[in-house]
Amino acid sequence: MPAKGKHRRPKSSSLSRGIAAAGTGGAVLVLPVIGATAASAAQPAAAAKPAAAPKTYVVAAGDSLAKIAREHSVSGGWKKLYEDNRSVLGGDPKLIHPGLKITIGEKAASRASDERADRSQRTNAAKPAVAPAKKTYANNLDGWIKESLDVMAQHGIPGTYEGIHRNVMRESSGNPLAINNWDVNAAAGTPSKGLLQVIAPTFDAYHVAGTSLDSYDPVANITAACNYAADRYGSIDNVNGPY
Repeated sequence: MPAKGKHRRPKSSSLSRGIAAAGTGGAVLVLPVIGATAASAAQPAAAAKPAAAPKTYVVAAGDSLAKIAREHSVSGGWKKLYEDNRSVLGGDPKLIHPGLKITIGEKAASRASDERADRSQRTNAAKPAVAPAKKTYANNLDGWIKESLDVMAQHGIPGTYEGIHRNVMRESSGNPLAINNWDVNAAAGTPSKGLLQVIAPTFDAYHVAGTSLDSYDPVANITAACNYAADRYGSIDNVNGPY
């Protein structure tokens, strides 16, 4: 059997608890705390203002750092403006002059760095162009033929390494001092000489400017002979016997 409840209280709803309070002169209604909290949280936070972009200012007559800082709302005033531009202004913030460029909103680039960059550009511009290294050739048959081919290319004379080498080996076996003292040319007093066995009149007529005037000179001999062969046969490559 259930006990009689002098110690029991009738249940009340959770809403009724906490909204009624006794006050002087009568009952007052207290708003739930949760409502205020939610209303406060619903309001969006103010967006942060973007930082002003840095800019360059050209000092005008009558300007001072204090005036410039005030007119451009520099945070930190003229001292901050001076610190940002110390490399441009130097050691005395009072010594500014019309035409001087200062930076507002960020630290200015170092004047010394700018001067070094300018000096480097002037130095590099003043340097003369370096001439390419002169090509060198071996002092042997391979080098003589290659040098002759380069001279021939400058003068538009046709011929290949193989064509020159083949005729040199037949005519002189690669001896630049070879001379023929027994054939008809020798009997006429103009013996064939050098790597490609050229007689003096032919060498003189087909000598190529820039090469030696000595018909025994390997490069001069090859180049003159190839010039003659190009005139008579189209190219030294077309020569396969006495010419």
